[in-house]
Amino acid sequence: MDLRLHSSLTRVLAIEDTSQVGHARRIAQKLAEQLGFDATDSGRVALVVTEVASNILKHASNGELHLRALPGPVPGVEVIAIDRGQGFDLDDCMADGFSTRGTQGIGLGAMLRQAQVFEVHSDNRGTVLLTRFYPRQATVKDVRLGVSQHSLHDDPACGDAWEVAITGQQLSIVVIDGLGHGPEAESAAKAGALAFGREPFADPTLLLEEIHHEMRGTRGGAVAIAQFDGAQDRLRFIGIGNIGATLIGEDKPRGLASHPGIVGLQYRKVPPVGYPQSAGQLLIMYSDGLQSRWNLRDYPGLMYRHPAIIAAVLHRDFCRGRDDVTVLVMALETLDD
Repeated sequence: MDLRLHSSLTRVLAIEDTSQVGHARRIAQKLAEQLGFDATDSGRVALVVTEVASNILKHASNGELHLRALPGPVPGVEVIAIDRGQGFDLDDCMADGFSTRGTQGIGLGAMLRQAQVFEVHSDNRGTVLLTRFYPRQATVKDVRLGVSQHSLHDDPACGDAWEVAITGQQLSIVVIDGLGHGPEAESAAKAGALAFGREPFADPTLLLEEIHHEMRGTRGGAVAIAQFDGAQDRLRFIGIGNIGATLIGEDKPRGLASHPGIVGLQYRKVPPVGYPQSAGQLLIMYSDGLQSRWNLRDYPGLMYRHPAIIAAVLHRDFCRGRDDVTVLVMALETLDD
């Protein structure tokens, strides 16, 4: 597998009344068409968006749809439905004909048949439902990566940036938080992302120095780099500033420590820290727009869900609402072809 994935803001569509169902359908269908989906494939997206938006109103009164273009050799569409309702029993609701509201009960079964990726997490805090779509004729391996990236007050400029590079058994990730928010923070983050993209698999210390050099003249920011080598079963991490990072497996979570400083202005050089036996674990990285006091074990079963669902749940329940926010979740066991 050889991939380069870049920042893309999550578009949030409020679902609070029936008029917004049609609006969401049109927005999602237009996104699919812009990505090259034909009429049949964009129609699949429109059908599922109509179903999930209608289900939010039926079962939770209100919620949100998160739309994102999935970058890659074959572009895709990600639709995540999020609410704070009472949840439901997934095994019951997957069966055609089951309904809690007296309807025909074909919604979840239809979604499973239309989307290439379908997964749900539901508990008494609410429901998060993931669907991913690609053109039917394309052969696509789903990357178990989840990203929820939002600018403060839906500003077109976002001061957070992320990049993911995969080649063979090697993975390299950067998350950057430009100081503050708005256009100047965005310029700082983009400068760092540009430097990362030139040589993402360089030694992390040298790569951080290159990012530092590129971010000079900007307001600077926080930067964290994680590199995973599947062949050696080892993760290396280096961070400056307030990017949070955690490795989560069956045992106690391991926090990945960052150091004080501002990349682009001044920081003390530090070596990367190695974390052996990381295969099969989740890597979660997030900017300080997300609270740090969360624990996946408070959500039974969540750590086994798709990383996109995990990112959406953390954003739903722990977003501070005072800054740009990025939550990136990567499963480290799926890097082979």
